[in-house]
Amino acid sequence: MPTSEYDGNGNGLTRIEVGDDEEGHPTVKAQTIDELHSLQKKKSAPSTPKGTFPASNSVFTEERNKQQLESISASLASLTRESGPKVVKGDPAARKFEGSRVEHVPHQILTPTIAVSDSALKFTHVLYNLSPAELYEQAIKYEKGSFITSTGALATLSGAKTGRCPRDKRVVKDDVTKNELWWGKGSPNIEMDEHSFMVNRERAVDYLNSLDKVFVNDQFLNWDPENKIKVRIVSARAYHSLFMHNMCIRPTPEELENFGTPDFTIYNAGQFPCNRYTHYMTSSTSIDLSLARKEMVILGTQYAGEMKKGLFSLMHYLMPKRQILSLHSGCNMGKGGDVALFFGLSGTGKTTLSTDHNRYLIGDDEHCWSESGVSNIEGGCYAKCIDLSRENEPDIWNAIKFGTVLENVVFDEHFREVDYTDKSVTENTRAAYPIEYIPNVKLPCVGPHPKNVILLACDAFGVLPPVSRLNLSQTMYHFISGYTALVAGTEEGIEEPKATFSACFGAAFIMLHPTKYAAMLAEKMQNHGANGWLVNTGWSGGSYGCGNRIKLSYTRKIIDAIHSGSLLDAEYKKTEIFGLEIPNKVEGVPSEILEPENTWSDKQAYKDTLLKLAGLFNKNFETFTIGENNQVTEEILAAGPIIGDA
Repeated sequence: MPTSEYDGNGNGLTRIEVGDDEEGHPTVKAQTIDELHSLQKKKSAPSTPKGTFPASNSVFTEERNKQQLESISASLASLTRESGPKVVKGDPAARKFEGSRVEHVPHQILTPTIAVSDSALKFTHVLYNLSPAELYEQAIKYEKGSFITSTGALATLSGAKTGRCPRDKRVVKDDVTKNELWWGKGSPNIEMDEHSFMVNRERAVDYLNSLDKVFVNDQFLNWDPENKIKVRIVSARAYHSLFMHNMCIRPTPEELENFGTPDFTIYNAGQFPCNRYTHYMTSSTSIDLSLARKEMVILGTQYAGEMKKGLFSLMHYLMPKRQILSLHSGCNMGKGGDVALFFGLSGTGKTTLSTDHNRYLIGDDEHCWSESGVSNIEGGCYAKCIDLSRENEPDIWNAIKFGTVLENVVFDEHFREVDYTDKSVTENTRAAYPIEYIPNVKLPCVGPHPKNVILLACDAFGVLPPVSRLNLSQTMYHFISGYTALVAGTEEGIEEPKATFSACFGAAFIMLHPTKYAAMLAEKMQNHGANGWLVNTGWSGGSYGCGNRIKLSYTRKIIDAIHSGSLLDAEYKKTEIFGLEIPNKVEGVPSEILEPENTWSDKQAYKDTLLKLAGLFNKNFETFTIGENNQVTEEILAAGPIIGDA
């Protein structure tokens, strides 16, 4: 029964006794709405490593949090001040934060020392290794242009930049890197000095420290446990944090507790521009890499792909030092353990063809080939979304769900259904998702030595065969060339096919001279008996605008024949000019399209176009010098097109 109580003024108030509801279920044990909300979440289960402070876990957890914050404060330290910023874990919008705080972390002082600034008087709130659900909440609440799509993915905008800015990438040239890296004509490495890097680093760190909160991800690169790299990403957007959560290898709680000092750190201050008056700057955007400091700074671009590919550049430097070949390739494995590598530039089908529901996916983009086999560098996939369909790419389609980041896509304003054909924001729409979203992923993402090395080219000139068997020298030649073709509509002003060459099928990311990677690939292929193939996913029966794109179903049949080994038993015919060996038959593929000349009605136009493309190959190869071994030089040059035989 209700009873009466009196307030301080003697007024009678009715107190309701809390008991069971009408169906006998206990009611909530809360007196206020805030108390009710506090019951909604519970602490994650502790994950203390075995043998570490088992009897005093709370003390250990406090100490662990303090050590993590000290490490993060040190990462965010301005090098012209006495200490790192004050940091505390937790969202500044929340009412409570985790217990640990770090006031300042002293470090070596570089003169001149600047007096205490306003940012030194505040706490920077650290959102550390948040879960996808937490990052969704941050993005939806605080980042304009963030929406949940009908399949549960997070749609975001990358701002003014919807792709990478290779002309704004800089690498510090010092006494070591000036001799180790590839500089000059054809190289992607544009130099900057250490002072200019430090100016940009200071600008990025000051910007990040001025914010109420920053996102910090501690993660790994490379699934090979013997060659794992620890990376820390400090960013200002939940979008960037979720992107890297998906793309890097996610640590277990135990690994996170023992993470320690990172091997490499990214400072992503992409919402803030660089100072165009800084030496070596040519725009308000700059992506700067210091191999000596093991740091990367991003200013003036919010495109998340800069982080992914910046780390790839790092691996292209670190891994060859360990005699490990870093590769811009897809990789999958058959049920019998046969591994295939897929090389190809954007639009060649590398991601599509390496994602095969009949085979285990090791990775779609970045790999290492060591003495123990292949390993994926990443923990996720970054797939192009333009014209994506369930019919053509079911695995990628089904991977776009909760946790996936969708970049720059257009969707229905009411139902939030994505229109993958819409290019209103950009043609470079992307999906970033954890690799385990692919149902047939191989976990851990490692495999034995490759059996097949497949070089993909989207030949819009229509003169390369749908498939060719390559000898070792030809594989090296086409690997160094890295050919594909752009077509009208992909870039402004293109009215006919335009050949593009990217050394090692990833010139924008390699750090050493292409021939060093090619020599390592040749050695590994020879040592482990791998076969080389050139597959054209482009045009047949004429160039772009006249011929037709080779059907994806035909290309899949060709790839299936490579995997099964049946193509090794086929009869081959050698083509003129390029000297490529083409099979007379591939099961499921019309035989008439296997030899390109057969599909052209105008035979003279075919020969003219073939000679034109051969000339472009030869001109491109003039960029490269093939080391000191003249025999290797002659062998590889001879593997290219020979116009004199026409």
